[in-house]
Amino acid sequence: MLNSNHRKKRPLMNLFSFSRLMRRSPFWSLIFWAMIWELVGQMGWMTLLPPLSEIWFAFAEMFEQTAFWDAFAMTARTFSIGLGLSIAVGIPVGILMGISNRADKILSLWVNLFLSAPITAVIPALMPILGIGDATVIATVILFSIWVVIIDTQAGVTHVKDSLVEMGRIFGCSRWKIIFWIVIPSAMPEIITGIRLSVVRAVKGVIVGQIVIALIGFGGLFNTYLSYFLMERFWGLIIVVFIMSFTIIGLVEMLERRIAFYAKTR
Repeated sequence: MLNSNHRKKRPLMNLFSFSRLMRRSPFWSLIFWAMIWELVGQMGWMTLLPPLSEIWFAFAEMFEQTAFWDAFAMTARTFSIGLGLSIAVGIPVGILMGISNRADKILSLWVNLFLSAPITAVIPALMPILGIGDATVIATVILFSIWVVIIDTQAGVTHVKDSLVEMGRIFGCSRWKIIFWIVIPSAMPEIITGIRLSVVRAVKGVIVGQIVIALIGFGGLFNTYLSYFLMERFWGLIIVVFIMSFTIIGLVEMLERRIAFYAKTR
């Protein structure tokens, strides 16, 4: 009787151990879902989902194409300029909102409005003003990414301990010295967090902007691959975008950990 119950419980225990393995080991979970993807693709159950092996072959072939490298250069350029402008403008605006109640009252409404607004709907309105090209995509990247930089910078400034500011005043520091020597270094962990989140939104902004324009960069390639039903290259290009995103986010996270460690040791 005990042996019979033990046999009945064993399949259930094996199922639990398999699910536990999937949760604890991302590598095996990735292998499992890759096998499922390959099976679904080979069976032809979903026309939009080709076999993963064919996607990887198309992914490797893209690096031999001039059109891919031209699109990559255009996408990287518009992404870098848009994100750089978002950081260069967003951090000072966030600091201003953090140290000035008047600026906070004037700007917070607009920042929260644009943060929650459907930015994609604004792109067609930008095209007659900025034209069909890099300028519209850069503006789209800025509209997607700048608001989280402002909000996190403001949060970092407002969370600076009053005792640190008061200590600076006791030692005779001017207002600008307190801002540059005390406020900004203390708020740096939150600022870096805002930059990390803005990277994700900037990637979304550059792809959405190029897809809406449908003429340049990776967005143009996405539209071309969909038009000619080249789904292997379409998914291969998605892999490229994910690799780019995770690489940039990983670098920012390394910087974030270093700054957080420095902030704790101060």
